[in-house]
Amino acid sequence: MRFEGTSSYIATDDLRIAVNAAITLERPILIKGEPGTGKTVLAAEIAGALGVPLLEWHVKSTTKAQQGLYEYDAVSRLRDSQLGDERVKDIANYIRRGKLWEAFISETRPVLLIDEIDKADIEFPNDLLQELDRMEFHVYETGETVTARQRPIVVITSNNEKELPDAFLRRCFFHYIRFPDTDTMRAIVDVHFPGIQERLVREALSVFFDVRDVPGIKKKPSTSELLDWIKLLLSEDIDASVLRERDPAKIIPPLHGALLKNEQDVMLFEKLAFMTRRGER
Repeated sequence: MRFEGTSSYIATDDLRIAVNAAITLERPILIKGEPGTGKTVLAAEIAGALGVPLLEWHVKSTTKAQQGLYEYDAVSRLRDSQLGDERVKDIANYIRRGKLWEAFISETRPVLLIDEIDKADIEFPNDLLQELDRMEFHVYETGETVTARQRPIVVITSNNEKELPDAFLRRCFFHYIRFPDTDTMRAIVDVHFPGIQERLVREALSVFFDVRDVPGIKKKPSTSELLDWIKLLLSEDIDASVLRERDPAKIIPPLHGALLKNEQDVMLFEKLAFMTRRGER
């Protein structure tokens, strides 16, 4: 099993090496990087490229590690017992399998995405250590032990909102997705907008990277926001000359709502534009 990228996902050489190293070592791959750099999509692309199932576990602030194994629905069992339902005689009827359980019993080796692990409580990663190491867990309500038929390919993403425990990091293969350079970004745009006018791409990328480089910007636009912006430029039939005639470092770009996502950054660009106009008088 080797990942070589796909026609719809531009994977750099170091990312391909990292994914294949994790597969070889049979360790989870921990992916970090700026929001919008394709961390979550990577798991789906790996599954598609290898022709295996994808299981997605999207972590929230209230998510507990136990939910990835299973949950016992005691409330439903109590209600059914009051109604005289025969199902209450078998406690297994009230065990809800989690994503890890599904991955462990999959007929073929799946890709398991644990998305944004840093959103959960700090103990969340530690609570998964034993299960990810041993690839098995015990179901106390039924007395059974669930053991993985084969190790799933585990992709874990983090936005660095919290520091992850050292014991957890030691069990992972780590890769940081660097923000794409101009050439890589051009290839990404070509994948999403085949046949797009080269001049428009060149000017759009120039504006985009200049916006990211403006000192004091709070939320730098990401790859996904660039793609949204280009889609709007095409939809509104904005010519490349409109972008070329502007100074992106000083004047707010057209359809800026796709690139700038908070009022502080919009005000920063408006202030720069005002100062530019004053300087030209």
